[in-house]
Amino acid sequence: MEIYEFHHLIAEGFGPDRSAFLSSFFALVGTHGLHVTSGLIWIIVMMIQGASTIPCFSPPWWCLVVVASGCVFNNYIDRDIDKKMERTKNRVLVKGLIAPSVTLVYATVLGIAGFALLYIAANPLAMWLAVMGFVVYVGVYSLYMKRHSVYGTLIGSLSGAAPPVIGYCAVTNEFDAGALILLAIFSLWQMPHLMRSLSSALRLPGGQHSGPAGGERHFVAKNHITVYILAFMIATLMLTLVGYAGYKYLIVAAAVSVWWLGMALRGYKTENDSVWARKLFVFSIVAITSLSVMMSIDFSATAAPEALVTYVW
Repeated sequence: MEIYEFHHLIAEGFGPDRSAFLSSFFALVGTHGLHVTSGLIWIIVMMIQGASTIPCFSPPWWCLVVVASGCVFNNYIDRDIDKKMERTKNRVLVKGLIAPSVTLVYATVLGIAGFALLYIAANPLAMWLAVMGFVVYVGVYSLYMKRHSVYGTLIGSLSGAAPPVIGYCAVTNEFDAGALILLAIFSLWQMPHLMRSLSSALRLPGGQHSGPAGGERHFVAKNHITVYILAFMIATLMLTLVGYAGYKYLIVAAAVSVWWLGMALRGYKTENDSVWARKLFVFSIVAITSLSVMMSIDFSATAAPEALVTYVW
């Protein structure tokens, strides 16, 4: 959708050559799109499947508005450290293309609109889940954890997992085992997906590091990646064990998890960490996209309470 919006702006004559100011608003909300793509896929799928009970396609876009608000607030908060990193030094606030005061108004309007429309188009539960995800991302992660703790990414992963949970609860109107499993899957996935990039993304000019997470990576990154992938594997299988997904999903989930784990283990013997990390990152996107598609294809409308006991015994 971000690509479409940029293309549409240019087609209408509002490209960077016409107004960097107007174009920059889309750049403000487009810097974190990759990490919520799988969640948006899930939201759209759930809305299609639940079209008979709630307005189709409404909640996905309102959830996206909340995500956009969080991204804008994050860019506002991080503007002082963004200018120090190669990856973020060209963001619009760092370049001064948009005033900080205008950015705050823009982020606030997006947030209020997103929360209100989720309440109207979906249900109060979906809205409150969005509020909690927003508070974790902006209030806990961006304002404090990112700058003061090596566990910032872990906390931030909870908000990153919010979109698929919101989509699920928008349809079911309850936070049940299925919602909890989705939260675990998408939270655990983000850790190895993001940790592989610490070596490059957190490095400052001159070889320095941009916070506690930078120094930590040398000691624990590969071990943590392996542990989180193992936990991710267990969480993905739980959807079938509890009865929310079928055998087709189970086969894909097991295959994807085992392959991803094998890639992680090969990192202990690799002679080129950069190549290994890049492959791990790319496959993480393939993995979560595959699982999101299979969840939508091979799902069960109602989970059997006895399914887990049956499979275990």
